[in-house]
Amino acid sequence: MRLSTQTEALTALETHYQFMVWLIPTLEKFPRSQKFLLGDRIQTLATELLEVLIDATYTKLRAKLLAQANLLLEKLRYLIRISYDLKHLNTRRYEHAIRLLAEVGKRIGSWVKNDRAAKET
Repeated sequence: MRLSTQTEALTALETHYQFMVWLIPTLEKFPRSQKFLLGDRIQTLATELLEVLIDATYTKLRAKLLAQANLLLEKLRYLIRISYDLKHLNTRRYEHAIRLLAEVGKRIGSWVKNDRAAKET
């Protein structure tokens, strides 16, 4: 049985919200030289993604928004990876971030799939 589109929306949104609650204090620990460059860019992308997920939750024409959410998520993954490679995130924090982002991606993917199935019926 598939979850409803509304349930998927709330699940994706809540999962990303939990990521942001973890992310913001984590970015505060970045070195000063990167806190306002890389850290700010990561926070901006994460906030944009949250806004797009909120927008998608409240519209019926969400295909473009979900595609945009996937693109923002991919950009965020790369910036998190750069942060790890530059040693601004330790292995434990990096793995945690990647797990959370993978869960967000899984939820968005499921939402896209359920949205397509709902349109076909």
